[in-house]
Amino acid sequence: MDLTNSLQKLAGYRPRKTQKSKETYDKGLILLKNGGYSRQGDEGWETLEKLALAALDQGDVEIADQCLQLIVNKFPNSPRVDVLQGIRMEASEPPEVALKFYDELLESDSSNAAVWRRKASVLRDMGKIDKAVEELSAMLDTFYTDVEGWIELADIYASCEQYTYALQSIAHALLLAPQNTFYFIHYAEIAYLAGDITLALKIFLVAVDMTDDDDGPVPPQDSIPVGLTLRAWYGVKLCTRRLITEPRLVSSSASQTAAPSAAILSNIDELSAERLRTAYMNMKGESAPKAEKELLTALAVIIQ
Repeated sequence: MDLTNSLQKLAGYRPRKTQKSKETYDKGLILLKNGGYSRQGDEGWETLEKLALAALDQGDVEIADQCLQLIVNKFPNSPRVDVLQGIRMEASEPPEVALKFYDELLESDSSNAAVWRRKASVLRDMGKIDKAVEELSAMLDTFYTDVEGWIELADIYASCEQYTYALQSIAHALLLAPQNTFYFIHYAEIAYLAGDITLALKIFLVAVDMTDDDDGPVPPQDSIPVGLTLRAWYGVKLCTRRLITEPRLVSSSASQTAAPSAAILSNIDELSAERLRTAYMNMKGESAPKAEKELLTALAVIIQ
């Protein structure tokens, strides 16, 4: 893992007590106790870093500290270690302590964008949204190409229902990473929340086109939607359903995105329903609910 990618991952770290985290903790703990990490070169140190984060997820601060001390001894003055130390502080110290640490790091070296993002994350958790936005905006003025920074800024705006700013922020991510389907879906979901349903539909369809492999061994219409493809089709269905049941939305697009004709909209609606039923049957091994509302409710749980 190169330095830039590792810093981006650390910058976006959020504690999650997931099964995957537990597995990382269990496997890493074995390597820590038998010293196996030291025989794996760079990969071994990355394993220790992952174990430290997984230990924080699991609430095992002692193991996290053991890993961190070994890493600090091996890589003193590393910007990657600086961020890891900050994350450790966030886990058990008052937020002001972590903020002071990040401020000192930025004062001595303002080139570590990950530190800026960690600081913004702490401010956000403290409820200081304006300050968090200010920090992220300042960081992005300097590091415009930090795609994840734009995504985080968009997420903050969306959480405050400032959807126009959220869409503007994520639009930068689309320009910087035009092949990333997830960002298009995220953009469409924010447009949907903003009430610009025709724009949301247009972008969800773009995401469907990006994930359906026309050159693959199975034609798109015969494939089984999974992952991002399923999420995109789910979004398409939400949009067509609302545009059909709430005709006023057809002409109320803030972005002035034109809606498909009634005939095309109906065809897209039927196709999205068929795609979702196919996905449900594949995952559940049973016929999909006939009622659209029940189908969407069941799939919402799966997609999340």
